[in-house]
Amino acid sequence: MPEADTQTIRRVYASLRLIRRFEEEVARIYPEDKIKSPVHLSIGQESVAVGVCDALNKDDLAGGTYRGHATYIAKGGDINGLMAELYGKDTGCTRGKGGSMHLCDIQNNVVGSSAVVGTTVPIALGYALALKREGKGRVIASFMGDGATEEGVFHESLNFAALKRLPVVFVLENNFFAIHTPIARRQAVPDAICERVQTYGIPAYRVTDADVFKIRNIMMDALPKMRRGEYGPIFIECHTYRWREHVGPANDYDSGYRSTDDLKPWVDNDQIPRVAAMLDPDERAAIDAQVEKDVAAAIAFAEKSPFPAAKELYTHVYA
Repeated sequence: MPEADTQTIRRVYASLRLIRRFEEEVARIYPEDKIKSPVHLSIGQESVAVGVCDALNKDDLAGGTYRGHATYIAKGGDINGLMAELYGKDTGCTRGKGGSMHLCDIQNNVVGSSAVVGTTVPIALGYALALKREGKGRVIASFMGDGATEEGVFHESLNFAALKRLPVVFVLENNFFAIHTPIARRQAVPDAICERVQTYGIPAYRVTDADVFKIRNIMMDALPKMRRGEYGPIFIECHTYRWREHVGPANDYDSGYRSTDDLKPWVDNDQIPRVAAMLDPDERAAIDAQVEKDVAAAIAFAEKSPFPAAKELYTHVYA
C-alpha cells in the first residue's frame, strides 16, 4: 500500500471496520425477522466506498446503489437512522419507508440510492449540473455495479457528463456478477470497460486489488483538478468481491455459480486486517471498541424506536 499519514490510516480503518461490523450485525439479526427490508450486503466490498468517500469533502455528495450501506456509512450517514430504517421504524433515515435499498441522508450529503439498476447514474448528473452552476467546486460520487454498465442510460450519462464537463466521479464497484451471471457471460470484452469509457474523453482508472489507498490516491489526485474546472468527469473501475449472497445474510457457494476458491484470494487480501496492521495495537483496539459501542447503540436505537403511525401511509403521496 502507498504511504499515508497516521490520521488518514486511523480514519480509513475506523470506516472500514464500522461498515464491516455494522453489516455483520445486520446478517446476525436478519433471521430474527426484526429487519423488515431485503438487504444487499457490502461485506468484502468496503474498501471501494471508503477509498472514494474519505477523499471527499463533507459538503461533496455521494449516491449509492441498492448495495449501498457502505456508501452511506463511508460518507458519514447516521448509522442510528440506517439501522432504524432497516427495522422499518419511524426514526429511520427515510422514516421507515425506503428500507435498505432507498437510503438517503441529505444532512450528510448522501443523496439517495435506488433498487433499479443504473437509475442513480443519471440522477447524479442532475446534481452535478447543479453543483457546476453553483460554482463552489463541489463534486458528486456516483456508485454503480458492473451490471449498470450494460444499461443504455450509463452510456447516455457518460456522454452528457463529458459534453457538459460535469463534476461527477463515476465509481464502478466491479464484483464480476450481475446477481448470479458472471461478467464474462454478459460482455463480449469484459476487461475493456475503462477503454469504452475513454472513448467519451473521460479519464478512466482501474484498481484490480481493492487497495483502499490506491483508490483514495486516485481521488486525491483528480479532485483538485475537478474543483478548479480543469477536469470534467472521471471514472474509476474498482475490482472487488461480495462475500455473501446477492441478497440476504447467508453464503451461497453451494449454489453452483461460484466457489469458495473464487473467494479465497479476496479474503487473503481483505483490506481491514491490512490497514489494521498499520496501526499501533492499542490504537486499533480503541477504534474497535468504539465501533462495537456505536453499532450496539444503533441496534438499541432501532429496537426502541416506534413504527410509523398509520397516517404516514398518506404522507408524501401526491397522486
